[in-house]
Amino acid sequence: MNTYQGKSVYKGIAMGNVIVLKDRDLQVKRCRIGDAVSETARVEAAGKEAKAQLQRLYDKALKEVGEANAAIFEVHQMMLEDEDYLESIHRMIQTELVNAEYAVAVTGDNFSEMFANMDDDYMKARAADVRDISNRLVKILQGQEDVDFSAIGPSVIVADDLSPSETVKMDKEKILAFVTVHGSTNSHTAILARMMNIPALIGVPMDLQEIHSGMKAVVNGFSGEVIFEPTEEVCGQAQKKIEEEKEKAQLLQTLKGIQTITLDGRKVHLYANIASVGDVGYVLENDAEGIGLFRSEFLYLGRNDFPTEEEQFQAYKQVAQMMAGKKVIIRTLDIGADKQVDYFNLGQEDNPAMGYRAIRICLKQPEIFKTQLRALLRAAAFGNLSIMYPMITSVEEVQQIDAIVREVQKELDELQIPYKIPEQGIMIETPAAVMVSDELAEMVDFFSIGTNDLTQYTLAVDRQNARLDDFYNLHHKAILKMIQMVVDNAHKCGKWAGICGELGADLELTETFVKMGVDELSVAPSMVLKIRKQIREIKM
Repeated sequence: MNTYQGKSVYKGIAMGNVIVLKDRDLQVKRCRIGDAVSETARVEAAGKEAKAQLQRLYDKALKEVGEANAAIFEVHQMMLEDEDYLESIHRMIQTELVNAEYAVAVTGDNFSEMFANMDDDYMKARAADVRDISNRLVKILQGQEDVDFSAIGPSVIVADDLSPSETVKMDKEKILAFVTVHGSTNSHTAILARMMNIPALIGVPMDLQEIHSGMKAVVNGFSGEVIFEPTEEVCGQAQKKIEEEKEKAQLLQTLKGIQTITLDGRKVHLYANIASVGDVGYVLENDAEGIGLFRSEFLYLGRNDFPTEEEQFQAYKQVAQMMAGKKVIIRTLDIGADKQVDYFNLGQEDNPAMGYRAIRICLKQPEIFKTQLRALLRAAAFGNLSIMYPMITSVEEVQQIDAIVREVQKELDELQIPYKIPEQGIMIETPAAVMVSDELAEMVDFFSIGTNDLTQYTLAVDRQNARLDDFYNLHHKAILKMIQMVVDNAHKCGKWAGICGELGADLELTETFVKMGVDELSVAPSMVLKIRKQIREIKM
């Protein structure tokens, strides 16, 4: 029995067999061959299989995360047809009489290095794509297969880390828990775990060479422990805890369809945070009143170029229609800091969390912003959609945003394209915004407090730095006083104020927030019914 301690990103308990996802070392040997024609034919066959794999990934991603996020698999398919790349492989086989695996690996290294040495940042980013494609071909030639999640039972997923493209491959119904060596509380894995109500641990100091698929594991999100090959006694204790959690979950189901209201009649709006169109199912399943934060930046991640206006419009429209009149608040792109995208060409920054990000990119590169705004205004005609602008620090920024929105209106009017001007609000996540929230409240329709960034900026603590976890105090009095100030200033102007950061789901503070006068809490879908239960037990 081996026990490891990590950081829990969703509290829960699970027990089951392990599936280890790790990059197998591609040991490629140079072998002399006698038949160059048949070896070239092997490359062509591997290419067809690679395209078929990528098409399956594209189709799955299209259903789950939308066209924008699925595009990376389409790009990889096109790169497999690159004439220069294929000609280099074939020429090496024919002139040097080497095996297909070696020719693909060497060509992949050469092309990858060529892209990496280019001055253009976009072209540099293609180096990783070429490596990806070449590795896929080599694995196929060597007979290595990706894990077929359709053929396995419910499993505990163990990995060094997981990217959005990797999680796309998984059958979500068969994931019991996530355990990773790396990752952050804001990673795609963590967000997915909270969506799916499954335990997840990050920062687990395990050696993946010592852990094998088929092992049994207990993942305890309450204690932050994962136990491999547990004893019968540990399994018995875990099973008892699992049954207790099932009973609690069943009791929570009775709260579906009931208003989120205190014992003495105070109504609190309870919404959910999501990252993609595919997450709407979790919102409806957990009976949230609406979507308080749609992280639109996920439409920009995992691809090689900006999503088009039409791609964005279809995604926003689909969410609005699926929510059938319930509120959907879409945050404009929050790229930068820990969410880096190569084709934005943001460059290196010493302190990216306080750098060129979010609304600053939008105001400095208005064409990117206007494309998203056109899509949002068009989609607003199909449901109860609101727009929220992140990282605001001043009245002047809101004035600039208003001017750009008016430009977009004019463009749509001239093209006679139907649209609607929705409710517009801002995120309060900087101390500056807190201090001028009395002025800002007169300019917008609502406030949504982003407690994650507000905490790091107020306490001067980088929330991505694990060494500073002990100093990242979400319960700090300064944070709570700021929240109260924001709520009071919103109410003085007749506007509503909510919380969409992680703190909104903190059950220890639910009563405090209600008594502060917070009008809305937007949390991970898995927390909706737990928060509702808590609020319904509060008496003002």
